[in-house]
Amino acid sequence: MPEYHVKYETATVGGTDYLIRSLLNLQQYSDPQGEAELAGISSAGWSLFGHIWPSARILAEAMHTHDLTGKRILEIGAGLALASLVIHRRAGDMTVSDRHPLSRAFLQENLLLNNLGPLKYQNGNWEGSNPELGQFDLIIGSDVLYERQQPGQLAAFINRHAAASAQIIIVDPDRGNRVDFCREMTRLGYSYTTRRANSFIENGDAYKGRFLTFTRSLEVEL
Repeated sequence: MPEYHVKYETATVGGTDYLIRSLLNLQQYSDPQGEAELAGISSAGWSLFGHIWPSARILAEAMHTHDLTGKRILEIGAGLALASLVIHRRAGDMTVSDRHPLSRAFLQENLLLNNLGPLKYQNGNWEGSNPELGQFDLIIGSDVLYERQQPGQLAAFINRHAAASAQIIIVDPDRGNRVDFCREMTRLGYSYTTRRANSFIENGDAYKGRFLTFTRSLEVEL
């Protein structure tokens, strides 16, 4: 038996219900093999992957209608990967990434709960090289800028795994690290726009945050 407690909740995205296995509460910690500690995850941050955060719901709603044609897509810091499930249901070429040792297991369970087939998963260590991950045309993430060192780490990670012509969409709940992240992405050659997200999530909860959309297009010499 796992040393943590779970619940099952329904997340509605674009009128479609997704049954999600998540942690029962955020006051849990279970790392008997030391995998989370090895990945740099503290006891205080251990449970954060296992909750459907408001920004994740906003990103999932956006991906319900976003153009996926011909794009190889990566979700970073995916946690329970709600947006990835939405894209996968739409037959998008989706890869999920997270550094939490339980993220893959929860993803597999949620795929089964929603009668969805297998989905590609790769460990996503923003400080590492991740050579097996490859490059992507669309990179998405939600609420990924919650620690001071993350703007530089995340920008460098994205730059390593963005295709020559790429779009990056981040939903941010107006955290203080947003400005530094935009500065780092600009330094790496990306242009960007920001816009306010919807004031309410599909479940009726209020939301305050914005979309950060970055693009670059590098001409390939023949």
